[in-house]
Amino acid sequence: MSGGVDSSMAAALLLEQGHDVVGATMRLWDGGPDTPGCCSVSEIEDARRVAQQLGIDHWVFNFMDDFEQRVVGPYVAGHATGETPNPCIECNRHVKFARFLRRAVQLGFDGIATGHHARVEPAGGRHRLRRGADSAKDQSYVLYVLGQHELARCQFPVGALTKAEVRRRATALGLRTADKPDSQEVCFVTAGGGREALLRERIPLRAGRVVDSAGALMGDVDAVELVTVGQRRGLGVASGARRYALAVDVASATVTIGRADELLVDEVALRDLTWVDAPVTGPVLAQCSAHAPAERATFDGAVVHFAIPRRRVARGQSVVLYDEIDDYVLGGGIAA
Repeated sequence: MSGGVDSSMAAALLLEQGHDVVGATMRLWDGGPDTPGCCSVSEIEDARRVAQQLGIDHWVFNFMDDFEQRVVGPYVAGHATGETPNPCIECNRHVKFARFLRRAVQLGFDGIATGHHARVEPAGGRHRLRRGADSAKDQSYVLYVLGQHELARCQFPVGALTKAEVRRRATALGLRTADKPDSQEVCFVTAGGGREALLRERIPLRAGRVVDSAGALMGDVDAVELVTVGQRRGLGVASGARRYALAVDVASATVTIGRADELLVDEVALRDLTWVDAPVTGPVLAQCSAHAPAERATFDGAVVHFAIPRRRVARGQSVVLYDEIDDYVLGGGIAA
């Protein structure tokens, strides 16, 4: 229970179905009073109060060391080499559906449930991960790291509902989180200092030069570690034709920029592949960010070949592969 309406309603739905439910909140980050999202003291208090409303126990697990080692540390290290990591995916991979699931099993529970908008469906003795019923809120992209072991022990009770239905049912139950806005922030990046403040505390940030694709000097940036491929603003270039970051080379402190058409590619190589069931090659749908549409592509076991050229994917971002017919998650990897 993160303190939001989705996980609150997930607990309520499980109770309606007759399950023996205990609410649990993970304490992952202590960033002080400015900490946003699911790690703040106020969020934990909201989760506790909802559990009280539902008449269930509420526990808090301190996984801050795991979170630092598996999520925050790699996030910082990725930026130090010019990557743009996705910390929510690494949190799901290493904490929510690994450390937390192990703790639940150790305590004698059959499994865990969360408020993610996704669905787990049986398939001939195996399990499929499907998109949530609300396409606008679907979170299957950040769950591609789950395999059969995790899916057999996970439930996503709100996955079959739209967000409007979740709020309507929460309101009918009088849950205090019914009208609570969705959290949009990365939980360890404060609203005040942002990503720059977090990175500056942990690694030296290097000023760099900005060049065009021919190598001509175009300007400079205060920190190459803060530049992401595809970025347009903050590149230290005089006004004129729009230019985008094409590549970031931290070692030489260089950002290469170019026109929008120079940003287009027809393939992306993947590393650290994981599969929901078994490895897949051939025609797929590829989704390159949490809110981007899935695009027709072919996967050859290492490289995604797009049917239509698209903007290049920043190194460190995940590309998730879906079945081209039924649109369920096959697996995915990280842009190399």
